Amino acid sequence: MTRRERLMATLRGESVDRPAVNFYEIGGFQIDPSDPDEFNVYNAPSWQPLLQLAEEQTDLIRMRSPVRPRSHEVVSGKSDSETYRDKFFKTEKYMEDGCRFKRVTLKIGGRNMTALARRSPEVDTVWTVEHLLKNTDDLKAYLELPDEVFAEQVNVADLVEEDKKLADRGIVMVDTEDPICAAASLFSMEDFTIVALTEQKLFHRLLVKLSHHIYARTEKTAKAFPGHLWRIYGPEYVTEPYLPPHLFKEYVVRYTGPMVEAIQTYGGFARIHCHGRIRAVLDYIVEMGAAAIDPIEPPPQGDVELAYVRRKYGKELVLFGNLEIADIENMEPAEFEKVVEKALIDGTSGEGRGFVLMPSSAPTGRKITPRMMANYETMVRLTMRQ
Repeated sequence: MTRRERLMATLRGESVDRPAVNFYEIGGFQIDPSDPDEFNVYNAPSWQPLLQLAEEQTDLIRMRSPVRPRSHEVVSGKSDSETYRDKFFKTEKYMEDGCRFKRVTLKIGGRNMTALARRSPEVDTVWTVEHLLKNTDDLKAYLELPDEVFAEQVNVADLVEEDKKLADRGIVMVDTEDPICAAASLFSMEDFTIVALTEQKLFHRLLVKLSHHIYARTEKTAKAFPGHLWRIYGPEYVTEPYLPPHLFKEYVVRYTGPMVEAIQTYGGFARIHCHGRIRAVLDYIVEMGAAAIDPIEPPPQGDVELAYVRRKYGKELVLFGNLEIADIENMEPAEFEKVVEKALIDGTSGEGRGFVLMPSSAPTGRKITPRMMANYETMVRLTMRQ
C-alpha cells in the first residue's frame, strides 16, 4: 500500500498491510529547514536527519489551516474585515532581550484590555505572558464586539494544492480550533476555569458568539475539501481536573458537535485532539460522532490505558497515539522499544477501526539528541516489521 492508501484505509476502518506510523508535528507542521531565521529551530543541523526520516519513512499527515493569514488577505491596502478589526484592536510587535513580543490592545465598552505573547529563539513555542480577558467585566465588554470583527478569509485552494503536492506520501489534515478553545484561550487557565464554572450563562454567550465564524469556516472548507481528515483541538480544556465531566457535554458536545457533523456530512473524518485525563469524557466524544481521537496519553499523564480504549471504543474511533513525548526525549532506547511494542500490541489487538502509532507531541528545542533520534527510528523500525 502507498502511505496515502494506508492512512485512508485506516480512517475507513479497512484492513491495512501494517499500522501507520506518524511523528505528529514532525512532517506535519509547515516549516522550512533552510530558512536562516534565528527563531527557526528546524534549521539546526541535529534536526535534519529526523526531518528526513519523517519525510521518507513515515505516513505523513500535513497539518494545515484553511484560514488565510492576515498578511496575505489583500495585495494592497487592507481587507474590509481587517480594517473593521483595526477599529478595536491594535497590534504591536517588538524585540526585547533577544525575544520577540506581540502585544494586542483591545478598546471596547469603555475598557482597555491587553494581551502579550513572547517567543524565544531557542524554543518553537509562543508563551502567553498576559491574557486578554481577566474578569467578567472584560468578558462582558468583549461580547459587545460586532460579529464582523471575527470575519475570516477561508483559503481552500492552498489545501487542494498541498494535497496534490503530497501525492501518495500521505494526507492533508485540516487543523482547526473549536469554540471552547477560542473562548478558553482568551483567559488564563485559572480565570477560565472560574468563569466557566461560576458564570455559565455568560460563558455560553461567549461560545455562541465565537461559534459563528468557526461554523462558517468549517462548513465552507468541509464542502470544498471533502473526504479528508480534520483535527479539532480544544476539548481538553473541559476535562478533569480543570472542569467536571458534565460540563464537557455543555461546552464541547453542544458547540463542537456541529463541527463534527458538518465535516462528516461531506465525507470527512473528525479527529478530536484531547490531552490528559479522557476516561470520563470518552462517551461524550463518541456521542458527538467523532471518527478518531488523539493522543490517548498513557498514565500518569493520562488516566486510561490504550488497551482499554481499544477494547471499549475501538469499533467507533480510530486511535492515534499513545507514545509520550517525554519518553522519546528521556527514555533509554532499550526501554523505549518495550513501550513501542506495547503500544502496537494494545492499539491493534482485537476488533477495531484502526490505529496510528504517534507521539503526543514533538520536541520544541533546537537540539535533537542521539537518544531522541534512536527512539524515533525505533518507532519506524518496529512498525515496519508488523
